[in-house]
Amino acid sequence: MKGKISTNLGDISVGTNVIAKYAGTTAVECFGIVGMAVISVRDGLAKVLKQNSLTKGINVVIDADNEVILDFHVIVAYGVSISTVADNLIDSVKYTVEHHTGLKVKKINIFVEGVRVID
Repeated sequence: MKGKISTNLGDISVGTNVIAKYAGTTAVECFGIVGMAVISVRDGLAKVLKQNSLTKGINVVIDADNEVILDFHVIVAYGVSISTVADNLIDSVKYTVEHHTGLKVKKINIFVEGVRVID
């Protein structure tokens, strides 16, 4: 399902891949986030995604009220407060998605799939 914005000149549809791109780019810029993760079905391990595959670690759902629900699968840096990183991620992504797409963010779920030591 696509997000829909109605204006006096017509309707605008925003694809979930566009929302995921904005959200993923913002997420990896947040302090404490090492990268987005994808879980390998074969071995059950989390793998860090490369910069051009950020959207695979994000699930975007647009509900019946035209509101966005985001699920993030992230790897965080060792030694940082996960709750602080999560709060920062939520605030940053919510602002960016709402500002750039015009759609309201209803909920952001964060799944910490791993911890990595960064140099």
